[in-house]
Amino acid sequence: MFKNLLSQKLLTIFILVFFLASPADSARIKDLSNIKGVRSNQLIGFGLVIGLTGTGDSATNVFFSIQTIVSMLKRLGVTVPTAEVSQLKFKNIATVIVTADLPPFAKQGDHIDVTVSSLGDSKSLQGGTLLMTPLKGPDGNTYAVAQGPLSIGGFSVSGSARGVQKNHLTVGRISNGAQVEKEIKYDFNSKEEIILALKTTDFTTASRISKAINDDMKDSLASMMNGGTVRVRVPELYLKNTSDFVTRIEKLDVIPDSEAKVIMDERTGTIVMGENVKISSVAVAHGALFINIKEEPVVSQPPPLAPEGAKTAILPRTRIAVGEGIDKLLVIPDSISLGDVVKGLNSIGVTPRDLIAILQAIKASGALHARLELI
Repeated sequence: MFKNLLSQKLLTIFILVFFLASPADSARIKDLSNIKGVRSNQLIGFGLVIGLTGTGDSATNVFFSIQTIVSMLKRLGVTVPTAEVSQLKFKNIATVIVTADLPPFAKQGDHIDVTVSSLGDSKSLQGGTLLMTPLKGPDGNTYAVAQGPLSIGGFSVSGSARGVQKNHLTVGRISNGAQVEKEIKYDFNSKEEIILALKTTDFTTASRISKAINDDMKDSLASMMNGGTVRVRVPELYLKNTSDFVTRIEKLDVIPDSEAKVIMDERTGTIVMGENVKISSVAVAHGALFINIKEEPVVSQPPPLAPEGAKTAILPRTRIAVGEGIDKLLVIPDSISLGDVVKGLNSIGVTPRDLIAILQAIKASGALHARLELI
């Protein structure tokens, strides 16, 4: 009884997820596509974090840590004798890799967030401060400079026998920790056409985007190049002011089309189906096999007046119970709606985990017209 109630509740949740996941609602063009050429650029740099409490790199394992420190001191006017370099031990310093994303249209003087990750064998970057680190692009040019105190978002305390740690202590973040020093030149307003790149390739969605733009502008400005690209010609009214034209068209609503797909997660028993999933006529039989194995060891005591040397012994005892559920046969007619399929499967008492196996079997039979995706 309890199993049937639990099964019905889980399938009820599944039905709600299905209806909430229906793609019938429209979405803005800006949420369905990106403008070609308008993107962020990745930056990377090598730097030093100072001010650690003995949790930095070890000189014996991370030789380049000492080389970096000596080079930094030399640039600051401090000369370290060559004979003494091998004796240096800076446990309060760690070598790190600094990464950041330079957003499109970033101007000189803007601030961006940076992520700082330990490169050596540092145990923690907690309480450290990043020294001035140039951030370079793939072309080798410096586009930003990062510096500032790290935020770890965790802690680590330990005693002689055990310790407690929260979050990952060798990766930190500096909010607005880098200042843009060089801009990427991009004259967007002079463009005479823009290219919309769909986030999900679909010919029907691309056609609908093209039609929505042409209907709104009352002109044939947009044309579908392929399932993932739409070319849009900038009208004469918006020449030299392409930004205003993009502002107008990116707010247009389009109903995106979607592939018939069933998403399944066997670890959690989660199943999500799209509304385009179709099932041909098929019969489904479902039964359940229950096996219960229980170990109940018993203690055997020596009887009175037992021979010398008799000892108490623990003897194994295993109880095995096997039961099989009632098999039920469900006939699913052709072109049935997905809601009726769920109701039918619910009537034979399947759980979401059983439903995964049933859908895989229906797909193997060729009756399920959708793509199964296991995550």
